[in-house]
Amino acid sequence: MVNTLPKPEIKTPSKETVLTPRFYTTDFETAAQLDLSAQETELRAMLTEMRTDYNRHHFVRDEAFEQSWEHVSGEARQAFIEYLERSCISEFSGFLLFKELSRKLKNRSPVLAEIFQLMARDEARHAGFLNKAMGDFKVSLDLATVTKTRTYTFFPIEWVLYTVYLSEKIGYWRYIIIFRHLEKHPENEFYPIFRYFESWCQDENRHGDIFKALLRSQPQLWNTWKSRLWSRFFLLSVFATHTLTVHERSGFYKSLGLDATEFDLQVVRNTNETAGRAFPVMLNTEHPKFFPRLQRCAGYNLKIAEIEGGSGPKLVKLIRKLPLIAAIVWNLLLVYLIKPIDTEVLRGTVR
Repeated sequence: MVNTLPKPEIKTPSKETVLTPRFYTTDFETAAQLDLSAQETELRAMLTEMRTDYNRHHFVRDEAFEQSWEHVSGEARQAFIEYLERSCISEFSGFLLFKELSRKLKNRSPVLAEIFQLMARDEARHAGFLNKAMGDFKVSLDLATVTKTRTYTFFPIEWVLYTVYLSEKIGYWRYIIIFRHLEKHPENEFYPIFRYFESWCQDENRHGDIFKALLRSQPQLWNTWKSRLWSRFFLLSVFATHTLTVHERSGFYKSLGLDATEFDLQVVRNTNETAGRAFPVMLNTEHPKFFPRLQRCAGYNLKIAEIEGGSGPKLVKLIRKLPLIAAIVWNLLLVYLIKPIDTEVLRGTVR
């Protein structure tokens, strides 16, 4: 049978900004020299679980996808495509980093190399599934071209352990909260990909647990005063990025029957509590100024986007944006200075 369906249009990736998912590279020599002995038993157990590949048959498109999606239109359609694109780029970024780590560590740290290889497998599976979903809406990403044209940011391996751990865990909470919400409100499930989120978030959770073991295998990342400062910094960076991007795409969450602000609160609170298992501190999300200041930043960010999208000379736009950028930085600094919660003291009680 000849397939007469038109090929999806190759979408130009959205402009890279501070908030868009980035591609990363790292110091592979330092990664190869990591002493994993403190967590070797746990890492080997996780490797066995990854080899089992519980989700190998999960990401298969069924007949529910075989229909027209023209009824998803207007702002809801555009918001969903942007969500799929952002998610696809994020998963593909993880694939590239893990694949390169696996390749560079193959002869230096075989256990870690295989772990990264299997995580790359999962991330590639996710990215491909998301890109096919974009194809249902008549656009797709040329990931081969994206690989060559995207800017790569260098992060020391220590930063990679902090940020990827948080990325995987916040991804878990994002997916599971949406899944559980749509279980209760199936009338808001406008596309079948959401049914895959439960198993999807299990992959995210496994990856996060691997990075937790890697982080805890390096005492300098959790038992020094510097590690406490870095932990606060990365927690706040990830949470602020989440708050700003969720409010940028409030229309998407509205189409699912979710309130963007409430969704953000749930994700940040749960991720912060989960991070207490790995990090020496948690942020005090119950402080009366914590979320109001983050939400204030989200409002400033929307005003910046409005200025950027308007007419006028670039210099004039920049002058108009500078006070808003300064306000975001100031509010984030004030949030950073809120006294954190010492999780090492609570180590026996954090779940």
